[in-house]
Amino acid sequence: MNKSTYNRADRVADQIRMEVADILMRKIKDPRVRSVTVTDVELTKDLRIARVYVTTMEQNQDERHVFDGLAKASGFVRAELGRRLALRYLPELIFVKDISGPRADRVLKLLEGLHREQSHEDRLAETPRADA
Repeated sequence: MNKSTYNRADRVADQIRMEVADILMRKIKDPRVRSVTVTDVELTKDLRIARVYVTTMEQNQDERHVFDGLAKASGFVRAELGRRLALRYLPELIFVKDISGPRADRVLKLLEGLHREQSHEDRLAETPRADA
């Protein structure tokens, strides 16, 4: 694998993603963070800050409670990561709402709408006209 395309920060971010997902699923007892899925982790090049992207099924006020629970549990999650990973410096965890899922759904709906319009126009062009 080319060294420049998959650097250490990417490898560590992948490991952090897997470990944080496992910690949230198995170790955290707070019911507010039960419906959380870790989708991605972005790590700075110096490995000091990790942005953990999460999605949740909750909406509006309940979603705020989920992120409050994640903020409260971040110290425990970081300590548990320290036990699981052999890193000189453990990154600070920042939990961020992942909006790529809803955005991707919207793009797919737009593309499907365009496809339906195009196929409708193609059918209209194929039908013979009575006045021709």
